Amino acid sequence: MSCWVPGCPALSMCRGLATLHITCLERAKDLKSRLGILLHKPELGHRVGSSNKLQLGSRRRDSSQEVLEWRESFDQLLKSKSGVTAFHTFLKTEFSEENLDFWLACEDFKKTRSKTKLASKANRIFEEFVQNEAPREVNIDHETREITRKNLSGATSTCFNEAQAKTRTLMEKDSYPRFLKSASYQDMTRQATSRGVSKRSHT
Repeated sequence: MSCWVPGCPALSMCRGLATLHITCLERAKDLKSRLGILLHKPELGHRVGSSNKLQLGSRRRDSSQEVLEWRESFDQLLKSKSGVTAFHTFLKTEFSEENLDFWLACEDFKKTRSKTKLASKANRIFEEFVQNEAPREVNIDHETREITRKNLSGATSTCFNEAQAKTRTLMEKDSYPRFLKSASYQDMTRQATSRGVSKRSHT
């Protein structure tokens, strides 16, 4: 059917079909382009996935050894980032995580080089953890608290040393042994040991 009369329905339909044909071609080209990209992705994904698996496997072996080392000494636990995280989680169950948070804050404080920042950080740590009625007051004796207060007048990287040492000793003698006996740590050691046995049986 053809018609050249202006306004004829047949003419409008023909024009519409022509436009549709061009649109379909453009979409087909776009689809082909996208399919081409997708066809290459599985290979790339496989390489990345394999790399991640290797890295995860390596980390798992390292972490298994670390978990078993935590029971050797409190120092070994504090040297391990994952150990500190696990210990912090345990302390939360005893509502005493402020002791570890204070110890960590002191470790970070010692790395401060700017004298201005040193003074402001010292005051902030004292107000949060050391002073009487502090929001997260640590369990230290009155004498140590007063020594630390006096140290703030000329804040240096060592002004919390005594308070930090007292808090560390408290954690080592009190919280740390309970952590080693906790169900969560016992479960972690069982998993670490079983992975070690499994690894030896395959070598």
